[in-house]
Amino acid sequence: MRRFSDFLILFTVLVAMIGLFGLLRDTFWSVPTLGNIANRIPALALVATGMTVVMITGGIDLSVGSVLGLCGATVGVMMADWQWGLPLAVLGSIGVGTAIGGTTGALSVKLQLPSFIVSLGMLEMARGLSFLTTNSQTKYIGAAVETLGAPLGGWVISPAFVISLLIVVAGQVVLSQMAVGRYWIAIGANREAALISGVPVNRPRILAHALLGSLTGLAAVFNCSRLGSADPNAGVGFELSAIAAVVVGGTSLMGGYGSIMKSFMGVLIIATLEAGLIQIGASEPMKRVVTGAVIVAAVLADTWRRK
Repeated sequence: MRRFSDFLILFTVLVAMIGLFGLLRDTFWSVPTLGNIANRIPALALVATGMTVVMITGGIDLSVGSVLGLCGATVGVMMADWQWGLPLAVLGSIGVGTAIGGTTGALSVKLQLPSFIVSLGMLEMARGLSFLTTNSQTKYIGAAVETLGAPLGGWVISPAFVISLLIVVAGQVVLSQMAVGRYWIAIGANREAALISGVPVNRPRILAHALLGSLTGLAAVFNCSRLGSADPNAGVGFELSAIAAVVVGGTSLMGGYGSIMKSFMGVLIIATLEAGLIQIGASEPMKRVVTGAVIVAAVLADTWRRK
């Protein structure tokens, strides 16, 4: 019952935001605007899916924005410079993301370091590597990658949106129906009790970070497909949007509770908020203020719910 009521609240907030921005700017209800929102969602939905899993285990990863930039740089170099095809570029991007995510998880688990400290270091390293990889230049890819982000014939949504939605559903099934999903929840709820109960504590936590890295690598491909290029500056501040979406979706910052489907609702809310603020002409500083306020409000709601 609680899960349904939470979902209903998120849906109500989303509908209210769409209605409000539509009243403030009549073009907000147009098909092009809604299509633009839908096609900006895939990258954020993938990263939020992985971030949900990491936060359920009691961790957090601040490096996803920079990792997205580095993975995008990998796609740009492989396709624009080396003339490799899209399938190999996708594998290369996912491989880089998985390696960084797995390294972050292994360092924080094996050395018993806070994941936010390790990921903070990875944030700087990945951003620096993205500039080194591209020589601080934007790599223009063009039509070879744009097909993933282009709307399907006669429709508003893109292949990237469909793929991201399928991954969100698959992630929710893994979290709620498979043993590893129960391990993640048990570890986040009480790590010591999980260990005593025979739950393999370390490997699932590392796997969670590696999964986030993999999804960030795929998100980088979708981001490149939307822009038609790979920018070493891509993903700056992206981690804040991902964390905001997950927290708005009700995942506990303390770990042990969360839902990928609710995180997807949070993605829709954050994407709608960002698009609406752009439509009404809000400045970049104001958008940051509003996004920060949403995060604080979501944290307060999480604290109240746990009490």
